Amino acid sequence: MDSLKRYLVGGAVRDEVLGLPVKDRDWVVVGATRQHMLDLGFTQVGRDFPVFLHPRTREEYALARTERKRGGGHTGFAVDANPAVTLEQDLKRRDLTINAIAKTPEGEFIDPYKGLADLRLGVLRHVSPAFAEDPLRVFRVARFAAQLPGFEVAEQTLQLMSKLCASGEIKLLSPERVWQELAKALSYPNAARFFATLDACGGLSDWLPELRNKQTPMPARHMTPAQRFALLPLNAEEFLQLGRRLRAPKEFVQAARDLLEFGHLLKSLEPAAVCSAFEGLGVIHGLDRLQRLLALVELTDGQFTALLAMAREFKSVGLGHGVSPGPGYGEKLRSARIDWLAAELGRVT
Repeated sequence: MDSLKRYLVGGAVRDEVLGLPVKDRDWVVVGATRQHMLDLGFTQVGRDFPVFLHPRTREEYALARTERKRGGGHTGFAVDANPAVTLEQDLKRRDLTINAIAKTPEGEFIDPYKGLADLRLGVLRHVSPAFAEDPLRVFRVARFAAQLPGFEVAEQTLQLMSKLCASGEIKLLSPERVWQELAKALSYPNAARFFATLDACGGLSDWLPELRNKQTPMPARHMTPAQRFALLPLNAEEFLQLGRRLRAPKEFVQAARDLLEFGHLLKSLEPAAVCSAFEGLGVIHGLDRLQRLLALVELTDGQFTALLAMAREFKSVGLGHGVSPGPGYGEKLRSARIDWLAAELGRVT
C-alpha cells in the first residue's frame, strides 16, 4: 500500500480546513493501473471509471482521470484513467475550487486552483470552463450554498449556471439525480438557499417550476428532510406534481399533505378538530406521522408533549366510557373521544 502515490481529495480536505466533521475520506491514486489496485487487494466498484475500496478501511480510492464531453446530460463523458494522468489534471475536472484541493498523507496541501483562498473568502467558484459541460453542477452548487451558508456563488460561476439552464441541457438530467441533490439540500438548516440560488440562475424552471419567484422560508432548527419539504410554499396539487416529477419518496409527499390537511386542526387545540387529526393521522396504528407533523406546527413545548401523550392513549378511549359495540357505535365512540379530549385539552390551554 505504501507504494501508492495517493492524495486525500474533495470534501474531506474542504471540511477539515473549515473545521467541520469529516464524514467520508476519498483518495486519488496517480500512476497506477486497475490491475495494480486489484493485485494490492482493492475491490473495484466503479463501472464508468475505476474506483476501488481499500481492503481494510473500505475508503474509496479512484485512479486519477480526465473526462471529455461526448454526449448530453450528466453522464455523457468519456473517461481516461491511464497512469500518465496527473493530479493537477484530475483536480481540474472537479466542479468548484474548494473541492479541488488535495492533501498528501504527510499533511501537505496541493492547491493548483486556489481553493484554499476561496475557502478563506467564502466563495463558490468553478475550477474551469469545463464546469459548463455538466448540468448537474447547477444543482450541486445550489446544494453547497445551502450546506455552507457563509459562502456566496462567484458571479462568473452564476453566469455559467445561467447559460447551462438556458441551453436546455439541464432537462437531460434524470429525476433521481435532481432529487438526490434536493434531498441533500433539505438536510441542511439553510435549505432555503438552495432554492434561492436556483431561482437566481433559472434553475427552477424545468424541474421545480412551482417554486419560481417564491420565498421559501424555513426555520433554521433541526428537522428531517421530509419535514423541510413539507414547508415548501405549495398547495396539495403542486406537491403531488412535484413528487411525481422528481419521483420523491412517499414519506415526503405524505408529510406535506399531512401539514396541509391536519396542521391547522392540531394548532386549533379544539377537541373535535384534534380528534379528526388523530383519526386522519392514524394514531391508533402508530405515532410516526403525528410526531413528524407536530414539529411543524406552532405549539409550546407543553402543548407538544400533551398532544403526544393524548395520542398514545387515544386508541383506548371508549373502553371505559360506556361505549360498547352495537348500533351507532362509531358515532358514540367519536363522541366519547371528543369529550375525553376536551377534558385533557382543558388542562393545557
